[in-house]
Amino acid sequence: MQEFFQFKERETNFKQETIAGMTTFLALAYILIVNPAILSQAGMDKGAVFTATALTIIFGTLMIGLIANYPIGIAPSMGLNSFFTFAVVNTMGIPWETAITGVFIAAILFTILSLLKIREKIINAIPQNLKHAVSAGIGFFIAFIGLKNSSLIVSNPDTIVAFGDLTDASTLLAVFGFIITIIMLSYGWKGAIFYGIIITTVVGLLTGMIAKPDAIVGGIPSLEPTLGVALQPENLANAFSPTVLPVIFTFLFVAFFDTAGTLIAIASQAGLMKDNKVPNAGRALLSDSTASMVGAALGTSTTASMVESSAGIGAGGRTGFTAVIMSLCFAIAIFFEPVLSIVPITLTAPALIIVGAMMASEAKAIDWTRIEIAIPSFITILMMPLTSSVATGIALGFILYPITMIASKQHKDMHPMMYVLFVLFIPYLIYSA
Repeated sequence: MQEFFQFKERETNFKQETIAGMTTFLALAYILIVNPAILSQAGMDKGAVFTATALTIIFGTLMIGLIANYPIGIAPSMGLNSFFTFAVVNTMGIPWETAITGVFIAAILFTILSLLKIREKIINAIPQNLKHAVSAGIGFFIAFIGLKNSSLIVSNPDTIVAFGDLTDASTLLAVFGFIITIIMLSYGWKGAIFYGIIITTVVGLLTGMIAKPDAIVGGIPSLEPTLGVALQPENLANAFSPTVLPVIFTFLFVAFFDTAGTLIAIASQAGLMKDNKVPNAGRALLSDSTASMVGAALGTSTTASMVESSAGIGAGGRTGFTAVIMSLCFAIAIFFEPVLSIVPITLTAPALIIVGAMMASEAKAIDWTRIEIAIPSFITILMMPLTSSVATGIALGFILYPITMIASKQHKDMHPMMYVLFVLFIPYLIYSA
């Protein structure tokens, strides 16, 4: 085992890797609570999504650990599940059955591009500043959803949105959860988001605001409501409609850059970078795309390599054995669905706000001193939460970028692929308006 995971080469040991795996599990465990809560708002069965989420995490994390030897957790993306529910299903009106099929198709394309090694070429065509803008914009979008779910932001006929009612008990509980979580994060506590949800839930139970669970340990919820829905012929046919195709592109696009960014960050943090390159990048990308395929077939949204994996790296994780320990922890957690399912959407809102803040930090890497870059980046970020559409934000930014670059006589520095995207996004905006 030590030779397989290269313990000696990476200066680690069994104890260190085990602690790292458990640490990352604590940092990621909130996804078992948040993902079903979010996707259930799209009409999906909450219990089935819980099981699909757990099995997908177990499969994807095991795969990247064993095949790519990375100490990374793979799980449904906290950005793309919000996009799936609130933008694709609730705003665009696309049935969740069609949307989950779109996730499956995007995962197939992701896998093909990974196998053919085309992915790197496409990524290189997208300007780095716009990559950061997309990640930051999704962060703001997620945070806005969290604020709405906690009722800290409410609708207002005069100002569109307004501050919520702090005398409302459930809103106060969400505020308490947010504050206690950011205090723990500020202290550097591992798994602060998970602990924040647990502490807030206990407070809710003690005050009678949350109903007590019927049991602590229970059977695994059935997958039947979601299993194989993405493979049904009618849903496959619907997924190729003009309305859904841009959504598939968005799933594919964001999955591209979520995973690439995380791999680079994790490899650098763990000291695994060699000659400024990420080792075993192809295997890691293949693990992620395969996990998305399996996840969609089971009944959950697009997966990504999770930035929370950095918690395990900080605890000493250096090899895929960290990922193996993570998978074992999630395999045990799947039996505690009765307890995890009592957590209301209100209490998962702080997690969305905080994860959104983490993603929004990508904006610092944008070159704001150059107006030809600042404007497209700003519009990309701004329009995602304001239109409740990641795709619209990307479209507007990718249309503006060639215009500003041509106007500033820097078009020679732009990859020809940007002109292709410019042409593709114009009819999308017209059609989706």
